[in-house]
Amino acid sequence: MGAWDIGHFDNDTAVDFGGRVDDAEPEKKADVLRAVLTAAGTAPQDYLDSGEEAVAAAALVAAQCPGGEPITTAYGPKDPLPPLPADLRPLAVRALDRLTGPNAEPLDLWADAGAEKEWLAGIAALRAVLAAAPGE
Repeated sequence: MGAWDIGHFDNDTAVDFGGRVDDAEPEKKADVLRAVLTAAGTAPQDYLDSGEEAVAAAALVAAQCPGGEPITTAYGPKDPLPPLPADLRPLAVRALDRLTGPNAEPLDLWADAGAEKEWLAGIAALRAVLAAAPGE
């Protein structure tokens, strides 16, 4: 993971993902998020070797929830997202739960860097916003 800070878009993979979201047609942007969140949330329990895209997608979904933080970083998508469907919220929660569970590389990498508590705090804040918002 080429990360330069703890933020949800502060790594190379998330920046590339933001570009993919920008490249998608407005009516397909939610599909891009859905695919990433579903893949992370349903990943086998043996070992999840990625997750930066799912964290970025969850941050984009949470930004549209009551109490969500807007994405203001220059590293996120440049174009505003259309209103996202509420059914992305439980998918994002499931993906975040998988990323913070056992056998997940993102948590291992942040632990190796000595920043797991800060990373987990950011994930917990996203999860709280997503879980509090109506999901259907």
